Amino acid sequence: MNVSMLDPRALAPSLQRPPPLQITMSPYYGTPDFSEVANTAPHRPIDYVSVADILRNAFVYPPNSIFKDVKLVTFGFSPAQDMQVAPQFHFKFRDSGKRGDTDASHPDHDIDWVGTYHKLLVDAVAASTRESKNPWLLQSGGKDSTTLAIAVADARPDTVCMTYLGGREENEVESATMVAKTLGLRHESLQCDPARAYDRYLAVADRMPLLTADFALLSYVDLATEISGRGGDGVIDGLGADSYFGTPMSRQQRLLKRLARGVRLPPALAELPLIDRSFELCFMLGTLQMNSIERVFPGSRFTDAEVDELFGQPISRESQARLAPFLEEIASASSPDEWRDMSTSIAGSAGAFAKGLYTCSALGMHASYPFCDVRFREWVYREVPPHQMIDPVTRTNKVLVRNHIATRFPDLPYVKRKGSFRFDVRGLAVKRFDTVHEFAVQARDVLPGAAGWLERNRRRLDNKYHASKFYLLAVVLPWIQLHRAREQQVP
Repeated sequence: MNVSMLDPRALAPSLQRPPPLQITMSPYYGTPDFSEVANTAPHRPIDYVSVADILRNAFVYPPNSIFKDVKLVTFGFSPAQDMQVAPQFHFKFRDSGKRGDTDASHPDHDIDWVGTYHKLLVDAVAASTRESKNPWLLQSGGKDSTTLAIAVADARPDTVCMTYLGGREENEVESATMVAKTLGLRHESLQCDPARAYDRYLAVADRMPLLTADFALLSYVDLATEISGRGGDGVIDGLGADSYFGTPMSRQQRLLKRLARGVRLPPALAELPLIDRSFELCFMLGTLQMNSIERVFPGSRFTDAEVDELFGQPISRESQARLAPFLEEIASASSPDEWRDMSTSIAGSAGAFAKGLYTCSALGMHASYPFCDVRFREWVYREVPPHQMIDPVTRTNKVLVRNHIATRFPDLPYVKRKGSFRFDVRGLAVKRFDTVHEFAVQARDVLPGAAGWLERNRRRLDNKYHASKFYLLAVVLPWIQLHRAREQQVP
């Protein structure tokens, strides 16, 4: 398929088309510079295979971006490579690079692991927030944000902690408040209002340099806008540690990998009576239609058949083909855990990190990722013994992080149960359906099936499976329309 046929503008001669652009975009590599793409965005053509990427997986497969002529160097690719020509992916935190428990050159009894960890993390916080006068810590109440809060209390005691209460599944505010109070840090919270969050997204979407639809994007926009309004100029984010600490593959994740068969089923199957009301049945049907790597990516998304239906022509296979640069490296994994870490890193680079980087860029804020600090991460990866990373018996992860937290909080609930910045996707569907539907009508030339999907599934959006797909359309459709509006305004 010639994807340019989806874009009527591609048939007209291009005026002042800017040259192709390559951006090094990963906090592991430093602070990305989006200024050039932000200045030239109205002249750049949207890549509609990238739109399909987002509908299928909630992010654009790196090294691609939402623009045809902008490529991204995410972690695992080399900034020295030309991303336009056969880029090679190499996972940087292979198990083979970690030290072994039997390595005689690392006598554990001579090292204060928790003390060294704390010192290096304090240094990482100080370095990453150097340009921020009023930083705010995104505090979910989980392990990463709690261990960060302990270091922040020493490095930047002027930091304010902010906790987001995003849905009915959990309430981590009490735990997070206790942590901040004990550490002497100011604590604030924000209740998720999906309508407010979406309106805030629409207010900044045309300033976002690129596009992702990570399932915490709207939460992030809501939080960052609130922080900016309260005088904050920077966000401290706890992403980055999973890749080098490692994440054991759970029994459920192993089952999902086996269930992901890549079969193609009719799009209407999840809309059948009884099935359409069950999140579990719909999720299972969606899993059957994914390949095992893409099932690792978070959330419920559109199937290949649904994406083709939304576009009105085949395009999903072109999106799935973008897995190719990663396949050889992932196939070389030495364990299921390493296989999952490699697979997860794809979504982490282009989705999890991107949501914060794009949001902070749009709002003119600093984005700090202390866990990506070179000195800190290399010490953990190269020096910390495996049993301090993952317990070999219990399979508990981040043992050293838990030990660090235990020096201040011996029994913290959300160290045991993971917290997150959840977003009320069902509430969004209730409160902003008509707005999203209007964007779908306006974008019929790009996604001719979107308005019909929304109309057909409106009564099913109280099921989080269908509401998650609504969320993806809610993010993608206005961005396309706002970009096209900017393009028309530029002479």
